[in-house]
Amino acid sequence: MINKIRDLVNRFLLEDGKGYELQTLEVDKDNNILVEIDRLGVVDVDDCAALNRYLVAQLGDALDDYSLEVGSVSLTAPFKSSIQFHKNLGANVIVTDKEGKRHSGQLNSVDEETFMVNDDVYRYDEVQSVVAQIKF
Repeated sequence: MINKIRDLVNRFLLEDGKGYELQTLEVDKDNNILVEIDRLGVVDVDDCAALNRYLVAQLGDALDDYSLEVGSVSLTAPFKSSIQFHKNLGANVIVTDKEGKRHSGQLNSVDEETFMVNDDVYRYDEVQSVVAQIKF
């Protein structure tokens, strides 16, 4: 089921042409399906609803035993893709390294292998997580 959903989501997003990418596809033990999408621009709730309707239409009765949720990546969730790093250029982030130590600062640059927070350069594979720092 998960592979079929992944194929359908990717087909929809490609045909949609708005630059969305699949970020999360999970099915938990209670048959709750979570689909999260993202793009460089703002994620439109109408686009999430259109994807939801498309999946329901394509999967039909196969969804009877499942709960489907389609949305955007949470603002407070760890970054999962380069899109999220690029969207947050100039923003304050919190980096948690492999030892669990937290570092915060401004995300200044992003490339294929590294990113810079303040004057510190990090390799993606050398950190545990990166999240946007929300200040009120």
